[in-house]
Amino acid sequence: MLNTYEIEKLFLSEYAFFSNQSEGRYSDDIEECEMRTPFQRDRDRILHSKAFRRLKNKTQVFLKPENDHFRTRLTHTLDVSQIARTIARLLTLNEDLVEAISLGHDLGHTPFGHAGERTLKKLTRGIFTHNTQSLRVVDIIEREGKGLNLTMEVRDGILNHTKIGNPSTLEGKVVHFADRIAYINHDIDDSIRAGILKKKDLPRDIVEILGQTHSERISTMIKSIVHESYGKNYVTMEDHILKATNEMRDFLFDKVYLSCDSQNEERKVNKIVSELFEYYIENLDMLPNFFLTLLDRDESDIVVADYIATMTDNFAMQEYKNIYLPNTRGKSQ
Repeated sequence: MLNTYEIEKLFLSEYAFFSNQSEGRYSDDIEECEMRTPFQRDRDRILHSKAFRRLKNKTQVFLKPENDHFRTRLTHTLDVSQIARTIARLLTLNEDLVEAISLGHDLGHTPFGHAGERTLKKLTRGIFTHNTQSLRVVDIIEREGKGLNLTMEVRDGILNHTKIGNPSTLEGKVVHFADRIAYINHDIDDSIRAGILKKKDLPRDIVEILGQTHSERISTMIKSIVHESYGKNYVTMEDHILKATNEMRDFLFDKVYLSCDSQNEERKVNKIVSELFEYYIENLDMLPNFFLTLLDRDESDIVVADYIATMTDNFAMQEYKNIYLPNTRGKSQ
């Protein structure tokens, strides 16, 4: 019977990253497994982590949506994984590596989406970003300081999945594109559902290139990557599709992410996150015990940001109420 490594050699592209080529992990606390490759084990470690479970209660774009059908950070992550795996399969790249990177790429995201991230970045002198925090989660914060001890290739893909990142593997580059494909398309869908946009508001020239519907646009982008990248040692889109994709992203920034409604919500987020940050900076002893241990190695603003970044939206709001709002549950007169 063929093992996974032999199957990879038979069926994957010469440009794929083979599991037996991994540079390994920081620690040798994991013995080699007969049934799973290192990247499959990374995937499983991420799936079973606390940080992954918390994603279900973290904002993607719309804060505290009343409609259950809006995306969360978890559903975004699953969208990215599905798109990335589809592309990897069509390009005969290492699907297990792609899946592990996809599932871990947003583990460091803050409550309240990018609004929360922007606030923590300001409060930490520009240090905090969600991709570097995702790496900090898998290296340090998970398992009470032990981390998940992931392979170097998965760590690299997590760190470099953003627009300015440059992953070292083709699999990482696939996730880099899949993340953009996912959020552009599901943010259009959620914006229409929220009444911020109407279908007729979408730029006609871009829609004619990418497609009229959610599924058409995703298919166009995936097909473009496969057409332009199959059998090559790079991953990219056709120029005209990439240009239209970036223009759609710019449109969303103008009409959705930076809209008046979004700015009003951002001010609320800034107040909650800033005042939580200020409270814990002034009361470090109120941090959970594990985060107190991190003060021996990191500055207090980094550790406080660590703690706030782990919070879900609801937990952050409840903490804010507990700290700053009077208790109205006293006895009636």
